[in-house]
Amino acid sequence: MSSIISQLLVALSVSAAPADSTHCVDAARFLRTTQHMVAVIERDTIDDWRTKRKVLGCRITAAGGTDVGVQQEAVRFYERLRAAQWVRTPDPRDSPNEGSLRFRWAQSDCLFNINREGLLGTEAEGLVNERLVLKAGETRYQMFVMCMPAMAAAPREP
Repeated sequence: MSSIISQLLVALSVSAAPADSTHCVDAARFLRTTQHMVAVIERDTIDDWRTKRKVLGCRITAAGGTDVGVQQEAVRFYERLRAAQWVRTPDPRDSPNEGSLRFRWAQSDCLFNINREGLLGTEAEGLVNERLVLKAGETRYQMFVMCMPAMAAAPREP
């Protein structure tokens, strides 16, 4: 009986493995290694306004420190993302009012949104802010990323 329980516990630990879904792994790695951010990945269902469909994906909540200010950090971030070979998605309409930019890596589309402060009020946001240690002269900034399978956008309405 204890053998069966052990096997069940192993199976449960495997199925409850990290929420690093395949579409968030590369974006989170970039945030952690290139941007030196603290990042948490969670599974999510994304209401994709481009395709008008709900899509299984994931989200990344991250916090980092910048020594050039948040606006300049956003410019630097997108320059680094492009230098790492991420490319803009085929549809230039990234988000309403262009508040975020969507980039593609392999088979994943990720919508990156940079903020001066935490706006979500989620447990993940609290966690990354708690774990982040700022260096002298740095200002905190937040990143929220939604990733999903790469896909074409819906045709534009007339």
